[in-house]
Amino acid sequence: MAGISKSASPESVIYMDHAATTPVREEVLEAMLPYFTTHFGNPSSLYSGAEVARNAVDVAREKVASVLNCRPSEVIFTSGGTESDNAAIKGGAAGRKSQGRHLITTAIEHHAVLHSCEQLESDGWDVTYLSVDSDGRVDLEELKRSISESTSLVSVMYANNEIGSIQPISGIADLLRSDTGENSSAITFHTDAVQAAGALSLNVRELGVDLMSLSGHKFHGPKGVGVLYVRRGTPFVTQMAGGGQEQDRRSGTENVPLIIGLATALELAERERSELVARLTRYRDQLFEGIIETVPDCHVNGSLTARLPNNVNISFDGIEAEPLLIGLDLSGIAASSQSACSSASLEPSHVLKALGMSDERAMGSLRLTIGPETIDEDISTVLNVLPEVVRELRALSSGVSRP
Repeated sequence: MAGISKSASPESVIYMDHAATTPVREEVLEAMLPYFTTHFGNPSSLYSGAEVARNAVDVAREKVASVLNCRPSEVIFTSGGTESDNAAIKGGAAGRKSQGRHLITTAIEHHAVLHSCEQLESDGWDVTYLSVDSDGRVDLEELKRSISESTSLVSVMYANNEIGSIQPISGIADLLRSDTGENSSAITFHTDAVQAAGALSLNVRELGVDLMSLSGHKFHGPKGVGVLYVRRGTPFVTQMAGGGQEQDRRSGTENVPLIIGLATALELAERERSELVARLTRYRDQLFEGIIETVPDCHVNGSLTARLPNNVNISFDGIEAEPLLIGLDLSGIAASSQSACSSASLEPSHVLKALGMSDERAMGSLRLTIGPETIDEDISTVLNVLPEVVRELRALSSGVSRP
């Protein structure tokens, strides 16, 4: 894939944690550099140097809007996925609070959504946390039963960051827009699509969402920049007061270089999506098949079909994730066990627990997420190293020394 090579990370490391972050593409870096130095003007100023920066932000907004199939005016640039989720939940709820103070989300959302909902709960809002099935997917009938006259916002993530499960977003939108409920047309629908960019369609018209969150560093853009799509006419209360930038919906001087980088990365990701998805799906399936064949007592977490093309999540009986990750790291393989935002936690993943998994099995989970720079040799190496590391750890835990 152009612009991404093994040189993006240390040559000896096989990077298998693309759900956590991705290397910045060469084309993205090149597009950003002039706006750190030559074209450094503040887009809100009036002189010609500022106009260059302002025009660049406008072009970036148009690029993002083209991928999302929306109006440029519906694109808000933020500092990343966390801010976009916070703004969507709190700003979307505040925009509808006169009609009701009931929110619906799922038990497997990113903590940026869950903690935002918890903050609203502490302020008197009522929140329903939908359960998921063993594949990590919501039940539309349960959602339908949860809607009440006071429901003002529903937030369901497009694709899960840990197990890769893909939710029926357009089906949820159809349900919320249907005539089955007296107030259904007045419910704001948000989706956290941070993991979906470059893997799934982001066409907001087809998805039927009112709000959507994206984060640049998940699709080979820079860290510290994101997008919040806000459909025109959606009630929304700004959460960042100040100078009135972003059409008074998100104040703060625009981070021009990062905005340019995000737009460039998103445009490239969408252009190459079809070809990349086919290759990543092949690698993902090779990993699943190889691990299942060579490692006894392992369990696939999440759906094998409604799943992101680059996501492998699997649990191993008899071991914990931390020593497994250390063992892989010592062998030159970078992986994870759950969300990077929760990696320091000693608690089992809330996502895996929501699937009905025991604490012991959840603590023994491994997440491998591949990317454009992954090659055949990387897959072969992982399939050679991982079974040996698991065998060694199981032998140590049982007190049996290796021959």
